[in-house]
Amino acid sequence: MKGILVLLLAVAFVNALERGRDYEKDKVCKELANLGKDDFASLSMVLYSRKFPSGTFEQISHLVKEVVSLTETCCAEGADPDCYDRRTSALSARSCEKDSPFPVHPGTAECCTREGLERKLCMATLRHQPQEFPTYVEPTNDEICEAFRKDPKDFAEQFMYEYSKNYGQAPLSLLVGYTKSYLSMVGSCCTSPRPTVCFLKERLQMKHLSLLTTMNRVCSQYAAYGKEKSRLSHLIKLAQKVPTAELEDVLPLAEEINTVLSKCCESTSEDCMAKELPEYTVKICDNLSTKDSKFKDCCLEKTPMDVFVCTYFMPAAPTPELPAIELPTNSDVCDKGNTKAIDQYTFELSRRTHLPEVFLSKILEPTLKSLAECCDSGDATGCMNAQGPQLKKELSSFIEKGQKLCADYSENTFTEYKKKLAEQLKAQLPDASAVELQGLIDKRSDFASKCCSINSPPLYCDSEIDVEMKNIL
Repeated sequence: MKGILVLLLAVAFVNALERGRDYEKDKVCKELANLGKDDFASLSMVLYSRKFPSGTFEQISHLVKEVVSLTETCCAEGADPDCYDRRTSALSARSCEKDSPFPVHPGTAECCTREGLERKLCMATLRHQPQEFPTYVEPTNDEICEAFRKDPKDFAEQFMYEYSKNYGQAPLSLLVGYTKSYLSMVGSCCTSPRPTVCFLKERLQMKHLSLLTTMNRVCSQYAAYGKEKSRLSHLIKLAQKVPTAELEDVLPLAEEINTVLSKCCESTSEDCMAKELPEYTVKICDNLSTKDSKFKDCCLEKTPMDVFVCTYFMPAAPTPELPAIELPTNSDVCDKGNTKAIDQYTFELSRRTHLPEVFLSKILEPTLKSLAECCDSGDATGCMNAQGPQLKKELSSFIEKGQKLCADYSENTFTEYKKKLAEQLKAQLPDASAVELQGLIDKRSDFASKCCSINSPPLYCDSEIDVEMKNIL
């Protein structure tokens, strides 16, 4: 299983190195022999549903059949030596045809203008944006068993497809582990004399689900931001969760969790998180448990993963009374190999500002970009001094609008928040009709529910913040 991600991609579209074709073929054939045809096909279904989340079930199924067929044929005793290369090249070419039955990525058309190995490499690097809001809704127990009894194989394939495309950012080993556990539960309970009791008992024992959904969210955010923006994102969150700490306490933690995610989110290793998290959680507890009682409570959890999940979902703490912070204007900002001045500013702004991370990450990007442009000018200090007042004005205006959009959300239940929002909008729009007001309340509260918490999805909120900022009164 550990090598299956790379191997299956190699089967479908890519040979990482042209001289490595025989080596890749040998590995694929060994995997097929070790797993057997059915398990190989199941893993292919999980992998391709995850890689092509916009593909239909029919498209994914067709691709899986082609991959399994070519693997069986080319790994058979006495197969033509160039079978593997010839069939994968044909698969790559077929995917570029107008009536291709295979799923497509954004950017496929560009890859199809290339030839041979270059085309395969191009296709292998294509990525869909993370699906930040999983839409999978589990059927009722009766519906599950009805579909399972009708056609167990089709039920399993449909489930693997639906679940994998919805939770495709989670580490592959977690996704495979959960789908196997779930299908085992269905097989047991739908043949049990008391299915409802069986489902209840089995679901209570399944440990993968909350971990899977959490890691899907964590890895989606990492994929959306990329490595450097993700590092700043974790720095912002930690600064807001424990504003009494110092930069030296939280910066190494932001960098380490970023490194863990860069290793584990795309890893096919079954124990990546189990190996990487213990050291991180020891450090977070050493650095922060004496700074904040909530961190101290989290550090009492039983396992490193439990500690991580507890700290990940921890809300922002109240902002302390601290002196105003100035934009950095010194030459340290322009030291390409040293991010300390930017990190210090990001930290200081974050712990002083009661505003969700997605807002701060959004406004910091153009602010830091302007400072970087000054560094490339002839007079960096003069440029920063000249641009500083406008940057501060834009930053303050953005923060003020963001705080209005999220006002009262984190301090109240959703029902109480909507009630306060209704009162606020009625006072601001006394001439609005009841229907108009209700529309505004529903729209604003939906925005707040998605973008006003500490772990809000960055891709969705980036565009929605722009829309809502224009409508702020």
